[in-house]
Amino acid sequence: MGTQTDQTDQAPMTAAPQEEHRWLQQLVGDWTSEAQMAVAPGPAETCKGTETVRSLGGLWIVAEGQGEMPGGGSATMLMTLGYDPAKKRYVGTWVGSMMTHMWLYDGELDAGKTVLTLNSEGPDMSPGAAPGKLARYKDVIEMKTHDHRVLTSHCLSDNGQWELFMTANYRRTR
Repeated sequence: MGTQTDQTDQAPMTAAPQEEHRWLQQLVGDWTSEAQMAVAPGPAETCKGTETVRSLGGLWIVAEGQGEMPGGGSATMLMTLGYDPAKKRYVGTWVGSMMTHMWLYDGELDAGKTVLTLNSEGPDMSPGAAPGKLARYKDVIEMKTHDHRVLTSHCLSDNGQWELFMTANYRRTR
């Protein structure tokens, strides 16, 4: 005769934040941003924006940003970041109102615990890229101080070199 487990006897599903989750909590707050973006062909453009980052149970952060787009117009962006103890990797997503692709993040923190590198794959935005072609990307979040962080975005070119196409400085306002 088998034994049935009563669902009410099981412990509730809860996860306690670990050191890696606590690292993400330093991003919580309100920020302004100023980004320099490479726009081919032509010189880089400067775009300004704001971002509000909140904690989700101490395990995740949810960042909602609004900002200017190169060439004009505005966009809204939403990023989620957390840490998966089973994979021992940072995980997350990024979506923006200017595109239909959902970016999936997989990353790691450097030994100095100031630089989080997030790897992803998305549409190849290089000039002349074939429609539907994907490329490898990385976003790097570097904590300069408690109130200043820098986000750089890079694309892996066909020659195997990482090419920087955006640098954004974020300054805490609250």
